Amino acid sequence: MSYVRCQRCGRPTCPDCQRQAAVGVQCVDCVAEASRGTREARTALGGRLRGGPPVVTITIIGLCVASYVAQLVVPGWTRQWIFSPLAGFVEPWRFLTAAFLHSTGSFLHIIVNMLALWMIGPYLEQALGRARFVALYLLSAVGGSVAVVLLAQPLGAWNVGVVGASGAIFGLFGAVLVVMRRLGGDVRGILAVIALNVVIGFVVAGISWPAHLGGLVTGLALGAAYAYAPAARRQLVGWLAPVVVGAALAVATLASYAAVGLL
Repeated sequence: MSYVRCQRCGRPTCPDCQRQAAVGVQCVDCVAEASRGTREARTALGGRLRGGPPVVTITIIGLCVASYVAQLVVPGWTRQWIFSPLAGFVEPWRFLTAAFLHSTGSFLHIIVNMLALWMIGPYLEQALGRARFVALYLLSAVGGSVAVVLLAQPLGAWNVGVVGASGAIFGLFGAVLVVMRRLGGDVRGILAVIALNVVIGFVVAGISWPAHLGGLVTGLALGAAYAYAPAARRQLVGWLAPVVVGAALAVATLASYAAVGLL
């Protein structure tokens, strides 16, 4: 017979079923019930509060670095995954894979992009949660490639290759702007960063400003959906917004291809 009673329900509990609580001992049933009733800590925008390192941001950086090493040592790696409007028409996955490539002619390209990702990524990953952050990053990367297609006709750049995570990074810039605005933060710093990078995109040769523009617009759209979704509908918007944005990008791309007779 057990002479120890649960401090919560008062029922006897055997030594194997006893759990030390803040005050006295509780049975396993009461511990499980209390655990179910505990609300999970969330950020102001509904992201799950997590301790430890920003896993998604680190993973993306690791993939970019690994791909860059492959570009240097694996023959044909860049050619296999690089994006151009014509290559993307034949192999659509290039809309995304190009975001994990960087210019092998200058280490500065990947260093600047990864530094920007490390500065912004952890903040958004925590504020939005991992799933929404992944959707934001990947769709911003695709949005940059889509803008290259949309502007290929007037720019005459259907067969010009594009590499780099800049479109995705600009998407994060746009999302940070909206999120900080929504939370009442000072947005002057991020506005200055965006303006400076836009100017650089037009002034410095070899930079794809359409990819920057496409990523920025995509990030603004998704960031606004995430930041201004009603609390009761955040989970729904978290799934629906990427689907809507992705569909819009697909329709715009197909329309652009159709306009030049590829469809």
